[in-house]
Amino acid sequence: MLVVPEDFKPIREGTLALPDGRHLGWAEFGDPEGEPVLWFHGTPGGRRQLPPEAPAAAVERGVRFIGVDRPGTGLSTPHQYGRVADVVPDVVALMDRLDVDRFAVGGLSGGGPYALAVAHGLPDRVTVAEVLGGIGPVRGREASPGFPKLLVPLEPLLRLVASPLGELLTVGFRPLLPYADEAFDVYVRFGPSADRPALGRPDLKGVLIHDLINSVEGGLRAPMMDLVVFARDWGFSLQDIHVPVTFWHGDADGIVPFVHGSHQAGLVPAGRLVVCPEGGHFSGFELIELVLDDVAARAEEAPEGTFRSSRAPHRDQRPGLARRALGLVEADDDPSATPPPVGLA
Repeated sequence: MLVVPEDFKPIREGTLALPDGRHLGWAEFGDPEGEPVLWFHGTPGGRRQLPPEAPAAAVERGVRFIGVDRPGTGLSTPHQYGRVADVVPDVVALMDRLDVDRFAVGGLSGGGPYALAVAHGLPDRVTVAEVLGGIGPVRGREASPGFPKLLVPLEPLLRLVASPLGELLTVGFRPLLPYADEAFDVYVRFGPSADRPALGRPDLKGVLIHDLINSVEGGLRAPMMDLVVFARDWGFSLQDIHVPVTFWHGDADGIVPFVHGSHQAGLVPAGRLVVCPEGGHFSGFELIELVLDDVAARAEEAPEGTFRSSRAPHRDQRPGLARRALGLVEADDDPSATPPPVGLA
């Protein structure tokens, strides 16, 4: 039986009709009158992919989470962006429709590039960006080192097979939904060991499966579409992002290498890296309260390299990594935690 927190239900949910006839699915959590945070899910994922503590933490802090389905998943119409930056007009339409002017952005894993694209494209509207375990560029002068660079030579093939494989995933995955619980346990057992403490939490397991079930109703085409644009030039330079960005990355991440976080933090002018000791790819799911505190601090233009919270963290009430909150290492305080950027001419 899945364990999903009682408050893990959107306060509002719907679709937006875009000028070209497509639709975007969105969902809101937290305080409906709070400060908006636009949230980009991972790959795969959907509009409800938030950490289990996120709705309660948002209510406590006066935050309004707005999750959005990427094209090809959940309630959003399939559509292949030409590059990551192409998400910006869709965001403008959504936030205008929701009557939101200024907002923060956040992205988990594959949602990181989209959060950065919005921070770059809308500097007058975005207050701060938070990237949790986000993949970095793999092409060009700002390419991050590590195995994700293999996406570059595969891009022509990915472009050809993205649509049929997306359809295959959509059709083939639906009959497997009754076995999602067992499949999740198999992944935890054989996946990266650093993620087992986080993924072993029943509430996180419940939230991730709950989101996947909701997402597959409209299809699972988005993951393949994500891989295509990740393999291309993103359409903007990290060095041209002029809003504060905090990168949270586990130093034991076995899915998106840690160097992707440190590399990107070194390129963004107002970038800041927070290292999660012994943290895997899902570290961000356990640190959402600290992330929200950072949103408030950086939005007030806190001096770079500091870390302030609106209240003292109750580490004894939090599972996993968050119990070791004081063990978080900031790159400004520990230069050895940040390898120098690689790949720049």
